[in-house]
Amino acid sequence: MPLLQSTVYRLEPSLDGERLSVTAPPAEAAAASDDTVMASLVNALNDTYNIKAKGWGRFAEQGEQAGPLLAWLTAYQADEQTFAQLANAIAERLAQTLQGQLSVGGYLVIAHLQQGDTETLLMALIHQREGIGFNDAHQAVPAAQLNTSQLTLAARINLTQWQSGAESTQYVSFLKDRGGKKLADGVAALLGMEEGIDAPAETRTLLKAFSDYVEKEDLDDDASREKTDTLVDYANEQLRRGEPMTLEELSELVDEQQPKAFYDHIRNADYGLSPEIPPDKRTISQFRRFTGRSGGVSISFDSHLLGSSIEYDETQDRLIIKQVPKQLKEQLAKRKE
Repeated sequence: MPLLQSTVYRLEPSLDGERLSVTAPPAEAAAASDDTVMASLVNALNDTYNIKAKGWGRFAEQGEQAGPLLAWLTAYQADEQTFAQLANAIAERLAQTLQGQLSVGGYLVIAHLQQGDTETLLMALIHQREGIGFNDAHQAVPAAQLNTSQLTLAARINLTQWQSGAESTQYVSFLKDRGGKKLADGVAALLGMEEGIDAPAETRTLLKAFSDYVEKEDLDDDASREKTDTLVDYANEQLRRGEPMTLEELSELVDEQQPKAFYDHIRNADYGLSPEIPPDKRTISQFRRFTGRSGGVSISFDSHLLGSSIEYDETQDRLIIKQVPKQLKEQLAKRKE
C-alpha cells in the first residue's frame, strides 16, 4: 500500500527504568514517500498488526478519556500542522505516558498510509535484535534485525472513517495483548479513546448465531461443514486484510442461493450484533464443526462445545451431551406418549 508519510523515533529507558527519552530523526532524514524499504517495513508491521488481538473504539470528545490527539489530527488533516509536528507530539506524549513502563528500548514507527480510498495512521514500537549476515566478502558478520513479528505496542486510526462523520465505534484500534496490559492502557490513554466493540465477545455471538442457523436449517453434514469452512475462511481473510467482517457480505457467502437468509436470521433473533465485526483470531481458530454419521445416528456440533456441554470419554467410546437441544427433547417427550 502507498506510504504517504513516515518517520521513526528512538525510545530509550534510563538505567533505573524510571524515565523514557525520545530521540527524533535528523531533520534531513525525513522519509520520502517513494522509500521502498521503509514502505516494505511498514507493510510488514501492518500485516503483523492485522492478526493481533486488539481493542476497538472511537475518540472520546469530552470527559476524562479525551486527549490531545484528536486536536492534533484535526490540525494535521486541515494542513495546519505538518506530519513531522504531529509525529513529534505523538512520540513525546507516548514517552510521558509510558514513563517507568518500558524496560527495553525500541523504535517508534509512525506512518500515514493509503490503501485504495482508505487512509490510516499507524504507530508501532518495534525492537531490534542481533542477528548474523554476510558482507561483500561472504564473511559472516553481526547484523542487527528488526523484529517485525513481535510488536510491543501499536495502534491504528482509520482516518477516512473518522473524517466521514459516520456513527462508527471502531475506527481506532490498539494492540491488546494479555501480557502487556499496562502498555496497552498507556496507548489507549494516548489515543484518548473510549472502547466500543468487544471483538472476542462479538465474534463469539456471531458464531452462536451461525450455530443456531445451521441447526434451524437442519443441514446435512456436508452442507454444515461447507458453510462452516466458508465462515472461517472469510473471517481469516478479513483478519489478514485487517478489515472487519460484514454481516451482509458473510450472509451472501454462507448461502449463495438465499444471500439474505443468514442476515435475516441474525436480525430476526435480535442477537444485538454490530453490522461490522472485527474478527477475533483466537475465537475463530477454535471454531470448527465435528460431524459424523453411523448406523442411523447423525451427530454434528461446534468444536468449542467439546469439554463444556459435550464431553468425549475415549476409554469407553462415549459422547456425553449435557444440554440436549430443545427440539430433540420435545421429540423424545412425544415418543413416550
